Amino acid sequence: MTPQQPLAASNARVKDARRLSRRSARAERRLFLADGPKAVEGALAVPDCVVEVFATPAAREHHAGLLGGAPVTLVDDRAIAALSDSVSPAGLVAVCRFLDLPTAEALTDADLAVLCADVRDPGNAGTVVRTADAAGAAAVVLAGDSVDAYNPKTVRASVGSLFHLPVAVERDVGAAVRAAQDAGLVVLAADGGGEVDLFAADDLLRGPVAWLFGNEAWGLPDDVAALADHRVRIPIAGAAESLNLATAAAVCLYATARARR
Repeated sequence: MTPQQPLAASNARVKDARRLSRRSARAERRLFLADGPKAVEGALAVPDCVVEVFATPAAREHHAGLLGGAPVTLVDDRAIAALSDSVSPAGLVAVCRFLDLPTAEALTDADLAVLCADVRDPGNAGTVVRTADAAGAAAVVLAGDSVDAYNPKTVRASVGSLFHLPVAVERDVGAAVRAAQDAGLVVLAADGGGEVDLFAADDLLRGPVAWLFGNEAWGLPDDVAALADHRVRIPIAGAAESLNLATAAAVCLYATARARR
């Protein structure tokens, strides 16, 4: 059998996969790219998620244990660079099927969830997914005008966590909040002007809760925060005006995890 020759960047299959870097193409085909070993490993752990893995010969050899019997197509370095969103591609990119669930389904049986309202930065969104996974949350909902869950930067920033817990996409922030409440979760809006101090909220945090986080620049509008059951503020001891989104999410989620120990 003739050894497979790595495909070049000009190959039609590579070009077709590269189109998934555009949101419109992802939405139309319900496929996205997972770039790097952590993302590919996470994708391969989900049944029927991976359509195809593109790999350089060196990456296939180096990650043979990770790839197992996955369908691998060899490509050259220029092709992998065309498919990867990373400055230094690791040599592995998988074409994956969409994973998101309906909001109500994602929140079923959850006792800790995250609702993101109008989160626009893909790195922040991916970091929140990663943090939610690490803190033991059961679901993440990207609501309103939030960034695409399958944006390459979001997938990369989640470091595989996108594949570990249910993620839902909900256009209506109010509908996401109501779905969480209907699932038995107390919705806590992270709000610098909140009436509840995070450090005095252990009784609240021990129950089933969904944290509601707002946009990086303007936070939660009053009408959105008013939908929550409580507004919770993170104490600021120094002169800083506020915390950035990813840090605030980490503080709130780990305060919840600590209260439950």
